[in-house]
Order: sequence, then C-alpha cells, then structure tokens
Amino acid sequence: MSARVLVLGSNFAGLTAALSIRSHLGRDADVTVVAPSDKFVFNPSLIWLPFGRRGRTDVSFPVAPTLEKRGATFVHGAATYVDPEAHRVETTEGDLDYDYLVIATGYRNDLDVVPGMSETPTITTLPDAERTYDAWRRFLDHPGDVVIGATQRASCFGAAYEFLFNTSYQLRRAGLHGKVKLTYVTSEPYAGHFGIDGMPGARTLMKMFAKKEGITVEANQSMSEIRPDAVVLDDGRELDYRFAMIVPPFRGQDFLAKTPDLVDAGGYVPVRPTYQSERWDDVYAVGIAAAVPVPWTTQVATGIPKTGFPSEQQAHVAAKNIVSQVRGEEPTVAKEFAKIPALCVMDAGNNGVAMVADHMLPPRKAAVMVPGPQNHAFKVAFEKYSLAKMKAGRVSLP
Repeated sequence: MSARVLVLGSNFAGLTAALSIRSHLGRDADVTVVAPSDKFVFNPSLIWLPFGRRGRTDVSFPVAPTLEKRGATFVHGAATYVDPEAHRVETTEGDLDYDYLVIATGYRNDLDVVPGMSETPTITTLPDAERTYDAWRRFLDHPGDVVIGATQRASCFGAAYEFLFNTSYQLRRAGLHGKVKLTYVTSEPYAGHFGIDGMPGARTLMKMFAKKEGITVEANQSMSEIRPDAVVLDDGRELDYRFAMIVPPFRGQDFLAKTPDLVDAGGYVPVRPTYQSERWDDVYAVGIAAAVPVPWTTQVATGIPKTGFPSEQQAHVAAKNIVSQVRGEEPTVAKEFAKIPALCVMDAGNNGVAMVADHMLPPRKAAVMVPGPQNHAFKVAFEKYSLAKMKAGRVSLP
C-alpha cells in the first residue's frame, strides 16, 4: 500500500516538499496537496506590483497542472483542523487521512500590532500589493511626504528595504525626488540589521544608500498608531505622510492553534532540525509555518525573515526524512534554520545589493555584500528562473 502524504500549502515550501517526495518515492507515495489558493505566487516580486512593473499573471501560475503532471493530487480548499492522533485533517472539501503530514501553510498578517495597520497599504500578499497599487496612483495625483516602514515584531525587512529604494527610484521618475520627504521607520536596532543580526558592512552600506537617496532613517522605533495621514511613534512624534507602506508582523494560521501542543504563541510549529514537529514524528512543518526562535534580544522586538530559499531548503530536508520513514529507515537528515546559507538579491529600482553568507544567522565564517546596478538584472533573472522552475515542477534544481 502506498504511503499517504498530505501537504498543507502550495507555495515555495509546500510545492517543493510535495514534488520532491513524489519524485523520490514514485508509486510508493500518494501525495495530496491542499491549499486555499490555487495559485503559486512568487512573493519576492510583490515589491514591483504597486508601481505597475508587474501584474498578477506575471508573478503567479496555477498549481494544479504542475502537481498533476508530476503525479500528485491538488485539492483546492482550506484546512480547518489537524488531528495528529487520528492522522486526519479536516478541510472545507472533506476529511483527509494521512500517514505523513507536511504543514507548509505560510503566514497571515498580524494587523492588530498597531491601531490603523489594517487600513494601511502593505505588500505582503498579492491582494495587498494590488491595493497598494491603487494607493500609489492616488499619491501621484496628489503627492506629498512618504513613509515606508516595518512595525515592531516585523520580520520581512528585505521587502521593506526593496520597496523603500524602489519608491525612491519611482519618485525620481515622477520628478518628485527632493520635493517630498521620504522616511524609513523600522524596529531594527540599526538600518541593515535585516532581522538576521546584520552582515559585514551592512550598517555602512545602508547608511550610504540612504544618504545618496536623501532618505531619513528612524531605526529602533515602535509605532503606537497609524492614522490616514501620519505614523505616530511611541516617543510621541508624528510623521506626516501622503503615502505610506508598512510591513506588519506575521502569524501562523489560526486553525493550527485548535490542536493542543501543535503550535507556539505565534501560531508556528516548533520543530526539530529534521523539521519533524517536537510532538509527533509523522508531522513536519517547513517554511514560514516552522517556528524559528529569535536568538537575541533587541530593544524593540524584531522577527527573523523566512524567505523562499530557506523555505525550499527546509522542504527538501523534510522530504528526504519522509522518504526514509516510508522506506522503514530513521529520519537522519538535519539542517537547523540558523545554518542554512543566506542568499538574497535586494532590488533598488535600477540598483541593488547581493548578499551571500554561509549561515543565515550568526556565527558566520563567510559573508559578503556586493552592491551595484547589476543586481537589478540578477533579481529579474532570478524571478524568471524561479517561476519557470516551480511551474515545471523541477524542484531539484538549485
């Protein structure tokens, strides 16, 4: 009898896990993917949507054909309850039993972090980015000061920086650069921390970029309120704006919290280095759904970014361990999140920075940041390559 593998989620981590397991086990595994969205979305490109440089069809594709071509089943529905003791998941499309479960359910925006966040433009999901496009159009009709930021407990700092520098680039194109004030507000202890305790030269490089673009940086800040015309900081200062884009913190999916001992206070699944849950050997969590403890304390709470590359790496580790279990072997492949290599290209409109390190989090033995206009081309090439790779189901490629 084939092993029943159920994967919740169909983006970077979910698609990678499902197709990797199917590739290794073939007919020895029945792989089913359940997701509330029937689209794969290349989230790193959402920074460009508000400026009209990308559209919905440019950054997404339907996942069902990709999965079905590789022999997996796709169920377009939402999981509503996980019962690890019964090896069953309840979904809006009926109950599904499993032998092995992979939770790759991603995140939801924590809009309760600051009063007014729910009405403020952001770019963390495709619908959010599309709404921010409308806000940017309105801004161009009636320009004024701009605030870009990331709230306390936020973790997606890379996207905030990319949007910040793309905003500066777009202000130049609109003839507004130097005529409106551009401010970056962040919970990071310093600009260039990125939620990963920085990189060699990051602080200096970000300071240089900000000075060159005339950006005022407010680091180590908490927001107490976001009004339609001003961001209010905890120290009482008000930063007026005509356009704002703020990145909120993320949380795990609500339905996971219904299962006792499955998730932590943030809604994420605590895992071992094998990406098995701490509680159940046959339940895995990968990507953003997997809990990553923050190994430091900052004056203002900051989270750790979980991007597409480490999500794929985690998914491959989980897939290899499930393959071992199906074959009657012990799961032995382990890779702590902190030790996954860091690989990121930060776009800045017509410039950018490439960041590479041997480890995602300190201590690191090797790390380098390379600025330059070539990085914009690298980012575009990476987007095209990643979308083609995922759509073709060739997740074994780098």
